[in-house]
Amino acid sequence: MSTDYAAVLTYRYPGTLWSLDGDDYKGLDWQDEETAKPTKAQLDKQWPEVQAQIALEQRNAAMRAAYAQYSDPVFFQWQRGEKTEAEWRAAVAAVQAQFAE
Repeated sequence: MSTDYAAVLTYRYPGTLWSLDGDDYKGLDWQDEETAKPTKAQLDKQWPEVQAQIALEQRNAAMRAAYAQYSDPVFFQWQRGEKTEAEWRAAVAAVQAQFAE
């Protein structure tokens, strides 16, 4: 997969001024006067780390959504005396198992 230059610039150069015409480095218009324009090689080298960061953020968001959908309701049922603590812990463990690496 080719480098997503917009993602690399967004994650690694926050607050800088730039625009990208298309998906290729040639379309990068660097407008920031305080930060030197990164080279294509620099951005390409950073892409795997940015991909990993994006994947981790997506995993964490999916895990939070799963907790909210599956284990949080059981927690509140436990608090009301409708479920046991063991049932809540089992629901939490099920979510954790779903996202175990």
